[in-house]
Amino acid sequence: MAFVSPTAEQLGMYLGLPEIDGDRADLLIQQAVALAQSVVRPLPDDASAVVLSVAGRAYVNPQQVSYETIGPMSVQRPPGSGGLYLTKADKAALKSLAGRGGAFTVDPTPASADPSPTWPLDDLGWDGEYEPGWS
Repeated sequence: MAFVSPTAEQLGMYLGLPEIDGDRADLLIQQAVALAQSVVRPLPDDASAVVLSVAGRAYVNPQQVSYETIGPMSVQRPPGSGGLYLTKADKAALKSLAGRGGAFTVDPTPASADPSPTWPLDDLGWDGEYEPGWS
């Protein structure tokens, strides 16, 4: 099954809004999909949760206001505010859904590697006898 982009109606349900601007919602969803694809391509089937989260943040708070006081009016916006963005949690979720991002090991030893020494032991003066205590 391939990734199916959420609809404007699904974004409205996600946000709990009885009415939603369909054109704006569709644009934000398209942009959220594009951002998500910058992390993982192709998007996994369950990536719609991340896409809805990203689009929903931008829909309800387009200027990313993080602090607001009503009287006598005060608003705080982070530098470079506005637009869509992926949080670290969003990126981690996308990677996890795609089966990436876990711990792993890489063995750099080639399959053709020979475990024997690479120099002739005779040139070092080794007579083939081990010292006591060595086996």
